[in-house]
Amino acid sequence: MTAAHIIGQSSVTLWGLTSPERLARQLARIEGVELFPGAPGNAVGDALLIRADYLFEPRTLSGLLQRGGVLMADDVPAAAAVDATGVEAATALLKGEAAAVELPRLRAQDLAAFEGDLRLAAPPLLERITPDRAAALEDRLYGASYKGITDFVTKWWWPVPAKAAVRACANSRISPNAVTLAGLCLMLATCWLFLEGWLWAGLVPAWLMTFLDTVDGKLARVRVQSSKAGHWLDHGMDIVHPPFWYWLWGLSLAPFEPVWGLGFDALLTLTVAGYLAGRLIEAAFHALGSVSLFAWRPFDAYFRLITGRRNPCLVILTLSLAAGAPATGFAIVALWTALSSLVLLVRLGVATGARIRRGPLRSWLADSDAAVRHPRAHRTFSSTRRAYGN
Repeated sequence: MTAAHIIGQSSVTLWGLTSPERLARQLARIEGVELFPGAPGNAVGDALLIRADYLFEPRTLSGLLQRGGVLMADDVPAAAAVDATGVEAATALLKGEAAAVELPRLRAQDLAAFEGDLRLAAPPLLERITPDRAAALEDRLYGASYKGITDFVTKWWWPVPAKAAVRACANSRISPNAVTLAGLCLMLATCWLFLEGWLWAGLVPAWLMTFLDTVDGKLARVRVQSSKAGHWLDHGMDIVHPPFWYWLWGLSLAPFEPVWGLGFDALLTLTVAGYLAGRLIEAAFHALGSVSLFAWRPFDAYFRLITGRRNPCLVILTLSLAAGAPATGFAIVALWTALSSLVLLVRLGVATGARIRRGPLRSWLADSDAAVRHPRAHRTFSSTRRAYGN
């Protein structure tokens, strides 16, 4: 067990949390770490010492624990992970005093940049907290919470409005789970409206639901407020509802006139089979290494922008309804879903061959020369720049 101690104070609030509050929540999510109040006394084991006037994210602290030593922000010690013999020296360094023992030093850039869950490759967050930088630091936290690889709606349409919604929720103390439950209600409303044939009316809660699906995750990350129940509800809902929306959309068009020679049953089969196949292929890919399918190679990241999942398909349905051809939209969704899964199946086959030849797979974003080898793709997918305010 590693004993964590917060050194110093900071009264600046970021997304409604003071630094000690944020650090306490972050440390509670790191296995094998327990927070103790105040500076360490006579330490008898490993210790993690953290200055309260610096901003971290969980992977910064986890990376420091893995590497050990003193984490430097420019030339200032910001945190340290040491054994009992180094606690006194590390404490002195973090308090700005001279240390009797020299300790190994590292920078945030020396820690792993690739973050698999968010499919991004940016150096872990480490910033000095000052009142005049509060807005900029909130931007950094929000940007660090945003996926680098996702669909084009989430990546390019939602970052700016979602930040305003996250801020409103944080200021009003609305929890991420409350946002997720609101999304669940909107998802069910969409089902009913589509079934009744009120397609334009159904698209309103559908788009609001997809928007809140971005908001709840970002709110949970910037406020370090995620829960297992919220995680399962959010991801379970995301996985289950899309084919029901498509089915009810097509069902509302009865009697359904065949499109390109394909009747309702054939199109529904393509939709459901293609959707399930895509999800199963993505799950199977995790057996090939510590990387998701869409983060394996630049092609996969680009394809994720338009893969036949809910948001791109919702764009198709909206455009088709605007063109007065909702049945054609249903047909395009069915064919694009099936074609997307076919592409994913081919990628799984290629990746399996690579796994057999070269061992466990890893993401191209985890390569140290990724920015040189794939400059445009790295700029696009290493982070979501609009989420940082750029």
